[in-house]
Amino acid sequence: MNSSSGADLLVVNGVIFTGGPEPVPGSVAIKAGRIVEVGPDLKVWRGARTEVIDAGGGLVTPGFIDVHVHPVTGGLKLLRCSLDSARSAGEALDRVASYAKAHSETEWIWGGGWALDWFPGGSPSARLLDQVTGDRPAFLYARDGHGAWVNSAALARAGISEDTPDPPDGRIERQTDGSPQGTLQEGAVALIEAILPPVPATEWERALAAGQQYLLSCGITGWQDAATEPEHEAAYLALAGRGELVASVVAALWWDRHRGLEQIGDLLGRRACQAPGFRPTSVKLMLDGIVENYTAALLEPYRDAAGSPTANSGIDFIEADDLVEIVSRLDRLGFQCHFHALGSRAVRNALTALDRLRTAQDLRHHLAHLQVIDPSDVGHFKKTGATANVQALWACNEPQMIELTLPFLGPMSVGNQYSFASLNAAGVPLAMGSDWPVSTANVFEQIEVAVTRRHPLHRDREPLQAGQALTLEQALTAFTAGSARVNRVEDQVGMIEVGMGADVAVADRNPFSEPPIGEARVTHTIKGGRLVYRQE
Repeated sequence: MNSSSGADLLVVNGVIFTGGPEPVPGSVAIKAGRIVEVGPDLKVWRGARTEVIDAGGGLVTPGFIDVHVHPVTGGLKLLRCSLDSARSAGEALDRVASYAKAHSETEWIWGGGWALDWFPGGSPSARLLDQVTGDRPAFLYARDGHGAWVNSAALARAGISEDTPDPPDGRIERQTDGSPQGTLQEGAVALIEAILPPVPATEWERALAAGQQYLLSCGITGWQDAATEPEHEAAYLALAGRGELVASVVAALWWDRHRGLEQIGDLLGRRACQAPGFRPTSVKLMLDGIVENYTAALLEPYRDAAGSPTANSGIDFIEADDLVEIVSRLDRLGFQCHFHALGSRAVRNALTALDRLRTAQDLRHHLAHLQVIDPSDVGHFKKTGATANVQALWACNEPQMIELTLPFLGPMSVGNQYSFASLNAAGVPLAMGSDWPVSTANVFEQIEVAVTRRHPLHRDREPLQAGQALTLEQALTAFTAGSARVNRVEDQVGMIEVGMGADVAVADRNPFSEPPIGEARVTHTIKGGRLVYRQE
């Protein structure tokens, strides 16, 4: 390409991650939205109108692609009562009190971000929340999104009492007399959601804009929205129509497990509503819950506090036989399947459903979370051709793992958590997603856990199954080229090569030579050759 008029953007003095075991010093020239040269000396590309970004020796990577994230609900939480950066129950209650005081005009105190390990058994009480909310109803999602903390006023409005039965796919935590305690698990959350005031369309749009800005600040230039409801889809289309959707997005349309195959017609209609940068071509299938509230579907029973097996092995949100038919129908219609499969039985059910497919379409079906995998299913995974979509931040000995997970799992489950290295060694394609706002969207913090199996806040602790660690190269590749493949854009982005789209992230250091990895921060994000984030 002719360099006589100069590049539009020139990233200099960086170390470039090109997919190898070590980054190489050099610069990247960008023109008309594409990478036009990568090399050690690109002065020829510096023109009068060229914008120059000095990386200062920092790592230059492809823009990250987060293939399991919730930008709309995460953004809405940022606009409301966010507890995401709180570090304790006391700090969370202080934030709720401040929010309630500052928003005295709102009918509901709505938000979330509390951590299970702040409370005994992972279950906060209504009485505790009553102290800072008074008679106004309060509803706060857990950080993992699988439960909610509500106060007495909210329980009363929903008519939840000792006589209210647990829904088939959830649980009302109870006091010894059977009255509701204040924590709702999984499907029981819907009992409150059904009476919440509707969110106006304009607020969903503001939420998406806020979520997008946060993700861009993390170097994330594309994603797969892992649970897209119709109102979220409307927000994407509105922003795209105004030219405000910066990222490249694939939407995983939510499969309503309380409905049947009749909803496929709705999904087909929604898939037809595409826009530049927005493709609703995936379907999210929620197969189970989480270990901490005993709803992850396992192949062996949970243990009680004394370590003895119980009668509970979790919940199949979609029965295995039904799943086979659902996946077959979706595949035939060209939908990609995005599975929430956290427990070993959920993983096996998903793989079995994929085994039964009779088409040869390459739709890049993928399984997210994969906390527990039976070793025999690693080879099964490879056989199906599915991608392992891993959320690395949880693969470590942090308080929730130590207090609410390990004591209640059987020996197979304890010893086979987050088997990243085994999957990679078996030739299973890897991709990465954050699950923000369940966890941070900071890519380098997630990658540090993938590489060290230690949390950045607990680096002095023993690693969780150190043999399952990835290399830094493997983790970066999963978050770039691997995720690009899941979103079917690997021919456009995901690598820093001449001719590829100019989606680029610049960090303030080179974590290959300057550990700890999680201390790296994104300073610049480039999307389609345009600078869309600069660190202040």
